[in-house]
Amino acid sequence: MTRHGLHRITRFRSAPRRKAIAIGVVGGSVVAGIVATMMPLLASDDLSIRAAADTTATAVSQDGDNAAKATLATCATRCDGNPRGGREAVIEFAVTTVPATAVNVRATLRVHAWQQFGATVTAHASPLSAREARPAPAPAGPALDSVTGVSKGFNEWDISKLVTGNGTWTVALAQSGLESRIYWASVENRNPDLRPSLVISYDIGTRPSPVTTTRSAPPPSAAPTTAAPKPSATIAPSRTATPSPSGTLPDGRCGSVSDKLVPSCGAWWGMYSPAGAGGGWDHGKAVTDVEAQVGRKFDIVHRYHDFSNAGSNGAFPDVYELQQMREGRLMFFAWESRDFSAGTTLKWSEIYSGRQDATIDAVAGRIRAAGVPVFMGFDHEPEDEPAKGGDADFVRAWRYVYERFAKAGATNAVWVWTMMGWSGHYSRYAGLYPGDRYVDWVAYDPYNFHVCNGSTVWKSPSTTVGGFYDWLDASGIGAGKPRMLAEFGTNFNSADLGAKQRWFQDFPAALKAHPKIKAAIYFNSPGMTSRTATCDMTMNHDAAAVAGFAKAGQDPYLRQPTGGSR
Repeated sequence: MTRHGLHRITRFRSAPRRKAIAIGVVGGSVVAGIVATMMPLLASDDLSIRAAADTTATAVSQDGDNAAKATLATCATRCDGNPRGGREAVIEFAVTTVPATAVNVRATLRVHAWQQFGATVTAHASPLSAREARPAPAPAGPALDSVTGVSKGFNEWDISKLVTGNGTWTVALAQSGLESRIYWASVENRNPDLRPSLVISYDIGTRPSPVTTTRSAPPPSAAPTTAAPKPSATIAPSRTATPSPSGTLPDGRCGSVSDKLVPSCGAWWGMYSPAGAGGGWDHGKAVTDVEAQVGRKFDIVHRYHDFSNAGSNGAFPDVYELQQMREGRLMFFAWESRDFSAGTTLKWSEIYSGRQDATIDAVAGRIRAAGVPVFMGFDHEPEDEPAKGGDADFVRAWRYVYERFAKAGATNAVWVWTMMGWSGHYSRYAGLYPGDRYVDWVAYDPYNFHVCNGSTVWKSPSTTVGGFYDWLDASGIGAGKPRMLAEFGTNFNSADLGAKQRWFQDFPAALKAHPKIKAAIYFNSPGMTSRTATCDMTMNHDAAAVAGFAKAGQDPYLRQPTGGSR
């Protein structure tokens, strides 16, 4: 059975996914970049920090070495009939990546329970060591927050009064109202997704104003069944690009664009808008309908394609994309090593072994024939593709595709390396980077999921895009490269229905505060998560959200004077 219009495979993640600094059993960092075409907003991300150590404090000697167990325990002072059987879960976090300019630091402790309980569990600052086998209970420090009624799954406590920035922070969970033990997942639990974590978000107090730098997929479909625009023999975009000698950043004159599609001022504004069966799989109308809603043409159109080399899924640029280029839009082709219609996935070894050369060469030939610069990505978010091979396999496959494009003369491809930008993968990003020679832009995908991923944290635009941005600065990966939000998005807030509109209106300011981001692309797909009464990541789910997004798109920072009727 053929599936149509799925831009790419999407997976719902219950854990914080992007822009969270995850300090897994000690610390983390984030990777990413943003630019030219894919995802739009970014700021300072949440840090999802795994515990450095934990244990259960108790006077019950039979407990043994609690610091090495896969579970923590809490219990009231009188526990299971023992008048001195009380237990407290003691958890230590090492926070190292909060910027010195961070303000309004918010810290949320998340600990997993396997069952519901009618108990109250209070988080306290603790003087105990989480590294001891079985520390004796000590007088509790100041109460920070309480959970009344333990939920199955992750429970959250606001411990912002304790965690104010970098440092080593220890918190204890004390139980009341139930005289039997509650078990929680510890750092030794074999499922890393269940281990205790600390989610930190913050705003940036002061940051340099933008400066001009001068340094050097929709599901598979066969051929469209509806009438599509006819491609002309040549493409004559209305944008005039002024190449810079370096091939990276332009010369600083507003209105100029480098040969690698970097605007000299401001940032490109882009959109991923999937086509569907109801619209006849018309990928052109899917974009122009949204443009009509927001009152402007997008600079970048983002599409996902596969390795089928057939139909609109694999034989790209297709007629819709050729038409969009003729009308002055930039294309961003996210090329995935899979077959959307067949539901199959290629291994990266199949790419660099030469087994896909015919497909690679055919696509390279069509890109070359387009005659204008286009954004090109290979296997967006590879850190989330374990079935395709290891990190070194990805790098080898990326370089192989790059070299075949060069050999075919497709030098108009501008290569965008796109990562999730999640702190839990910081340690992998250096090993996933193909090298400066093979990458033109660095991109990442930040989101304000809010309750869509089980959290209650509402992140500002600056927080959303800032985490990985700052990590890139610190890591040096892709130094000097323009950055792109290949995808970005936000949920709405059911407790504050105007929050999404304000989030969009504040987005241009977040980009200006992160001037290396030269492109932001909204991922306008309901398939990013699932639509519920409290979760909808689409830009146009209500009139207020559309109004906020439209206002953002009118900001001069996002209206490039480079042609087109924007």
